[in-house]
Amino acid sequence: MQKPNAATKQQIKRLRELVQEATRVAVLTGAGISAESGIPTFRDAQTGHWSKFRPEELATPEAFRRNPDMVWRWYAERRSAVRAAKPNAGHFALSQLETSVPNFTLITQNVDGLHRRAGSQRLIEIHGNILRVRCFGGCVSYADWVEAEARGFTGRQGAASHQGSTGHQGATGSAVPELGSVPRCPECGDYLRPDVVWFGENLPEAGIEQAFTATEQADLFLSIGTSALVYPAAMLPQTAVQSGATVVEINPEETPLSAMVHISIRGTAAVVLPQLVD
Repeated sequence: MQKPNAATKQQIKRLRELVQEATRVAVLTGAGISAESGIPTFRDAQTGHWSKFRPEELATPEAFRRNPDMVWRWYAERRSAVRAAKPNAGHFALSQLETSVPNFTLITQNVDGLHRRAGSQRLIEIHGNILRVRCFGGCVSYADWVEAEARGFTGRQGAASHQGSTGHQGATGSAVPELGSVPRCPECGDYLRPDVVWFGENLPEAGIEQAFTATEQADLFLSIGTSALVYPAAMLPQTAVQSGATVVEINPEETPLSAMVHISIRGTAAVVLPQLVD
């Protein structure tokens, strides 16, 4: 893990001062922070059998309706990799930072749930969470579905809790599928699907509105490990600049955002962020 040089140390020192002075902080994280935990980026996950497919062929509603078993198996492998990964020092530093800032919002493009596992509470997962499932027909969403890491399900029944449109929460005793068989919603019988945003789908309206509100109100905005190429998330740091926030980028590589921010720190989240909370 590369240590910061003298110039970077000065930038980190200035960022530490900004954090101490800030009352409203918004943070956007991207694939870079998860890559440090060993989770491949979305496109890098195309290995082995899946290398002959483009992500756009697997992560769309049309692909799921056309071949739900194939899409489910691909996501089962991705869930397995996510479950095996652990939050890194960057995730834990953001969780600690949350407790020291009066008004803090963490917005992530990642679907791996590592921020939550690290203890983050004020979290907006704008692209969803791969460890959750929901009804393809839209009647109900499910949280904490118990799945085997590589086989889809553990063989247990009644392992999910669900929240329907009425807001009622309860247990379900749906039948448990074998590998290659996509689970069905016990409410309506349609397929269950990963609770993630696919190509061609809109982001959850409530989540993206909360993200932009937090960004517009922030006096300090951190963009961490994101390429600044995926919209509408890429609009958040731009909105922060326009709203008068001090915007800081933390990324080992230059991005389209680098030229417009106030501070651009060349480093990884796991190296830079712990120095803000020491």
